[in-house]
Amino acid sequence: MQDLQYDERLKQLGLMQLERQRERSDLIETFNIMNGVYDINGDLFFKLDEGGRRGHDQKLFKKRFRINIRKFAFGNRVINNCVHCKTINIFKKHLSPALELGVV
Repeated sequence: MQDLQYDERLKQLGLMQLERQRERSDLIETFNIMNGVYDINGDLFFKLDEGGRRGHDQKLFKKRFRINIRKFAFGNRVINNCVHCKTINIFKKHLSPALELGVV
């Protein structure tokens, strides 16, 4: 395996890139916070979008910041990639193929 490139080794082992693993875990944590799995107030991290757009009632509003410290904070970096599902297992099922393809 040492002769293979990083991406090929991951494919042989059935693993995702570290960046994709981090994105997946961040999105799962976001799902758990927004659905009340944890005893954490979701308003501390996220603000619901009140724009009346199409879709579901749990759309998150992405705040805009000038300073990079807040741009890349947990509550702001996961918003672009959120997926709406009823249960965590359905959420994970929809999330995994998108991350592997690099769509999310």
